[in-house]
Amino acid sequence: MIGEGERDASSCRQWSEWQLLDSILPTGGFAHSLGLEASVQTRLVSSPTDLETHIIHLLDNTASLLLPFVYSSHKSPDTETWGRLDLLLDATLTNQVSSKASISQGSALLRVAASVFTEIPSLKTIRDTALGESRLRFHHAPVFGLVCGLLGMDSETCQRAYLFVTLRDVVSAATRLNLVGPMGASVMQHRIAAVAAETVLEKWKDRDAGEACQTSPLLDVVQGCHGYLFSRLFCS
Repeated sequence: MIGEGERDASSCRQWSEWQLLDSILPTGGFAHSLGLEASVQTRLVSSPTDLETHIIHLLDNTASLLLPFVYSSHKSPDTETWGRLDLLLDATLTNQVSSKASISQGSALLRVAASVFTEIPSLKTIRDTALGESRLRFHHAPVFGLVCGLLGMDSETCQRAYLFVTLRDVVSAATRLNLVGPMGASVMQHRIAAVAAETVLEKWKDRDAGEACQTSPLLDVVQGCHGYLFSRLFCS
């Protein structure tokens, strides 16, 4: 039988988990299109069908490359492990555009998490310690895993949440790029989440950082061209 204290702790944890995934959390995710804007301008995406295919490939590439860092950081949410994974991911991301976006969002996430989730003092301690280490870059995937681990989120939910945030942000970017309307975007997001995203999760979950790889290198190349676009709505 679940005690009152245990039930209260579980309820509080759920509120924190939902807030972490709330789009209102100021981590800067909506300033990035995850390469979609460059894909549109290079004609890689030019129709709703192209858009859905692009999103599925993006999710698969994200899961294969970044989910292992989320999983490894969540598994051992401590300063040493997180710092090692941060440096490894910094060496792995050769695309300057995606690397800068990852650092920007990761830095914002750790700053916000340390300020919001004050019931976990280790978040502030880790951030304060890391700020004094010039080598650390604060990449988003390891930070996300670290925060989820300290919040007590289970491993599979943490990895599913990372894919949800990716899907949420790219669908939002598609709406602002006028590729799809708000209603159509919601329908598309639900369809992709229920089938493709869950399949991608099952395929790539619970892999250590040493198994990280890219499945769609073309997306990485196109995103790297973002800085050369004549007009830009997003940072990446």
